[in-house]
Amino acid sequence: MDFLNALIAFANFVFIPGVAYGSQLALGALGVTLVYGILRFSNFAHGDTMAMGAMATVLITWLFQSWGISLGPLPTALLALPFGILFAIGLLLGTDRMIYRFYRVQKAKPVILVIVSLGITFIYNGLTRFVIGADDQNFFDGQRFIISAREFKASTGLPEGLSFKTTQGITIVTAIIVVAALFWFLNKTRAGKSMRAYSDNEDLALLSGINPERVVMITWIIVASLATIAGVLYGLDKSFKPFTYFQLLLPIFAAAIVGGLGNPLGAIAGGFVIAFSEVTITYAWKKVLVYLMPEPLEPSGLVQLLSTDYKFAVSFVILLIVLLFKPTGLFKGQSV
Repeated sequence: MDFLNALIAFANFVFIPGVAYGSQLALGALGVTLVYGILRFSNFAHGDTMAMGAMATVLITWLFQSWGISLGPLPTALLALPFGILFAIGLLLGTDRMIYRFYRVQKAKPVILVIVSLGITFIYNGLTRFVIGADDQNFFDGQRFIISAREFKASTGLPEGLSFKTTQGITIVTAIIVVAALFWFLNKTRAGKSMRAYSDNEDLALLSGINPERVVMITWIIVASLATIAGVLYGLDKSFKPFTYFQLLLPIFAAAIVGGLGNPLGAIAGGFVIAFSEVTITYAWKKVLVYLMPEPLEPSGLVQLLSTDYKFAVSFVILLIVLLFKPTGLFKGQSV
């Protein structure tokens, strides 16, 4: 009985949140790794691209809610998501046409593009806060839980209740569908194979007749879609606050680098490594240990290695360790 309660507490506070957060980081890291693998630079504007796409989705969600349009138990934001993606695609294609393309034609060094992307970050961040404000914005509606702790306790008679939020379920299912669609696209379609060829050897791809501008355009479309989906899922699951997405840059880049920058499979693995590291190190294990240990040995403190205020420090430490001992990442991406 105590073991079951410990397992439920672990699922509630570590496993389910870790899988949901890992899915969000994986989608964000996929966007970063695609830009690095194909456009050859680290896009520091990715976090605020997520914020811009999510902002557009939030505004359209509010519009739908004011019209009385809803999806019943599911969040209305799912209806608004395609419009948010279209906005982000237009934003990134416009930014590329007006800014990145100039430096690409000039054959600028990657470090120049990194600095340019930092400038774009501040522009995006300022625009987001100007349009929607700097505070937390609530846009979630629909049924809050797939399984609530109260219902679980009533049906099982256990003192510990399992809760599974609707947003966590949506995040996990969406991430599986998006990742499967992306890998199918990259491996089975002509455009996807062109992107992979361009990433592997740019000169050989150009000799084969691949249009580089078309590859760049498709890359930005995919990146905008991934960023918006990741941003909306994070906003639904936690909260939408513009500055939070800038802070998310560290765990997203850590996930991409830990997995192997430029390797999509590595980005997914890295997302879950970072997520579970953050969750397990900042979780107070007292509740789980009280169930598992005999009464005389029960801990009196929280048994928490780090406060949740320092969760991004976990990403930083893991990133440093990987850069020091395995700079190509777990799946041998490009050396940073």
